[in-house]
Amino acid sequence: MSGLRKIDIRELDPIVRYPTVAETFESLKAGEKLELTNDHDLQHLLKYKFTLDYPDEYDYEYLEQGTNVWRVVITKRF
Repeated sequence: MSGLRKIDIRELDPIVRYPTVAETFESLKAGEKLELTNDHDLQHLLKYKFTLDYPDEYDYEYLEQGTNVWRVVITKRF
């Protein structure tokens, strides 16, 4: 995937997780993608935080929904 950035949230201090994800998402151009990896479901981030901060600006797709690893690709619409 071209224009793909990746963040392994598990490696970040909890206090900087969302700011890092948000800053990276904001730096994307339309059509670029951000892949997030975490040790639990990212549903809260996707359905609540992103919906409030970036309404209608993104699409997402789960790549992996495991018991130990969740991976999601977020695409910036515009």
